Amino acid sequence: MNSNSQSANPPDTYSHRLADIVGTAIALLTLTLPILVIANYSSTSVGNNQQPITYNLKTSED
Repeated sequence: MNSNSQSANPPDTYSHRLADIVGTAIALLTLTLPILVIANYSSTSVGNNQQPITYNLKTSED
């Protein structure tokens, strides 16, 4: 065996770089998309869920 010889398959840096980019994009979407969705739905539903405060007052008849 000759330890100085190069391997038959050179390292494929393009596929590793592409995998890194795709992995980073998936990670960013995983972290930001839920926050954006929660912020979108919570901001629209906050105003709709509030009920007006009403008080029933008894009036005395004289």
